[in-house]
Amino acid sequence: MNNNEYEKYYVPAQSPWPIVGAVGLFCIAFGAGNYVNDIKNEVTGFGGYLLLAGMAIVIFMLVGWFRNVIDESMSGKYSKQLDRSFRQGMSWFIFSEVMFFGAFFGALLYARVFSVPWLGGASNNAMTHEVLWPAFEAIWPLTKTPSGVVTEAMGWNGLPLINTIILLISSITCHFAHVGLEQNKRKQLKWGLGLTVLLGCIFLFLQVEEYTHAYQEMGLMLSSGMYGNTFYLLTGFHGLHVTLGTIMLFIMFLRIVIKDHFTAENSFGFQAASWYWHFVDVVWVCLFIFVYII
Repeated sequence: MNNNEYEKYYVPAQSPWPIVGAVGLFCIAFGAGNYVNDIKNEVTGFGGYLLLAGMAIVIFMLVGWFRNVIDESMSGKYSKQLDRSFRQGMSWFIFSEVMFFGAFFGALLYARVFSVPWLGGASNNAMTHEVLWPAFEAIWPLTKTPSGVVTEAMGWNGLPLINTIILLISSITCHFAHVGLEQNKRKQLKWGLGLTVLLGCIFLFLQVEEYTHAYQEMGLMLSSGMYGNTFYLLTGFHGLHVTLGTIMLFIMFLRIVIKDHFTAENSFGFQAASWYWHFVDVVWVCLFIFVYII
């Protein structure tokens, strides 16, 4: 007779949300492509409407799917093994994001360490220098394109430095909120998380101000050669991740304030958002050093 007790593992019923999300993503991709063509051809088409419809479908899918998961968790259907599965899934997701930014930083490294010196004639590339761009100067950042477009380099002081301080403080407030959750200090949890969300919104606002300044006053655009491309690629995708992280933390904030969710023993949703936010902060520190300072 086997007296071993096996841990239950909840298997959810079939869900419509994956197919709903797939439809929404298809509408976004197809609509965005057509919208770009509409702008290029200066015509009014259906691309913009399809793009908005896709975004609405994805938001609807996220709200419905997350609501189902929250209801399942709060009703006690999840076991410790399933909790470990969630943690592993979030860990792999953050690892994939590390690889994502690693590819972008790798492109920046290749451009600065190899491409720029080669164009300047280094490593027996004198002929490449003479044929492709005889007047090229191997310096970084590149503020002049082969077509003669001249721009300015974004300095590290000013808004970039302020945003760095804001994100570092937000990481502290997020940890402060986590400590409040572990010690069952609900007021500390709410204030810490609320401040983190507020700081995330301030960061995004200041980044918009930085982009406006770069575009209108400095002439720094995507067409500004290698420097402009790498600058907007890295900072833009990071801004997208800050937006996602802020939304995640805001949802956790609403769950805590309105529904009084999460305890020290059952708090993976909050921990996952906290992990992601700390990851975003670390990426920005690396970005600030390699894009703005060095």
